[in-house]
Amino acid sequence: MICYEHPLNERIRTLLRLEDLFSRIDFFSSKNSATEHHASLIALFEVLEITSRADIKSDLLQELERQKQILESLRKNPDVSETTLDTVLTDIKITFRGMLDFPGKVGEHLRENEWLMAIKQRISIPGGCCVFDLPSYHYWLNLDSTERHKDFEEWLKPFQPIRNASGIVLRLLRESGKTLQVVANNGIFQQLGSEYSAYMLRLNLDNQLPCVPEISANKYALNIRFVSTQSNQKSRVYEGDVEFELTFCNL
Repeated sequence: MICYEHPLNERIRTLLRLEDLFSRIDFFSSKNSATEHHASLIALFEVLEITSRADIKSDLLQELERQKQILESLRKNPDVSETTLDTVLTDIKITFRGMLDFPGKVGEHLRENEWLMAIKQRISIPGGCCVFDLPSYHYWLNLDSTERHKDFEEWLKPFQPIRNASGIVLRLLRESGKTLQVVANNGIFQQLGSEYSAYMLRLNLDNQLPCVPEISANKYALNIRFVSTQSNQKSRVYEGDVEFELTFCNL
């Protein structure tokens, strides 16, 4: 099965992008080659661009506080495990405190690093990080990999509160889902009305099916069409029926 996630508002879209980028940074920075560390640095600069938004810190703080209040109201619910509830609330409180203690703007430590900002400026130019463009960067890439690992740890550590907070919000969102077994007749699925409001949709699809979902949604309607993955043809709707799991995730 392949899981496709589709955010339905800008806040969740941002958190999913951060999650993907941090995962990419973890993968490439854990390796040892200069090429892999270059890829990790590109992803780090993308994180910096996203977190430069002034409201991301306040957005996460507000969401954590809202989730804490919602979860606290479930304490007397017999269907809710007290142990699990306490664990989640503890995570939220620790993360909330870490966010409050976070000094300055997110990513400020990178923006104050002139060497990194020089690389960031060149990295957006095709081929702009060649040795003749940035000899000091070429030198860094030829250091022992342990030295570069230390640098990545230093650059990533200040992002940890943001990463923890976004991880909690996405985890709660995914665990809140209401799942339906549905069929897209001739590759098309439509649903009208607002019976199932959501912040994000999750589609689980058989990975043997040669199609991918294209999703458009608003408060009035949900439209999913499955498009053939054959790369040598123009985009066209898959002609068969598609069985899939559709999960409406809401905070």
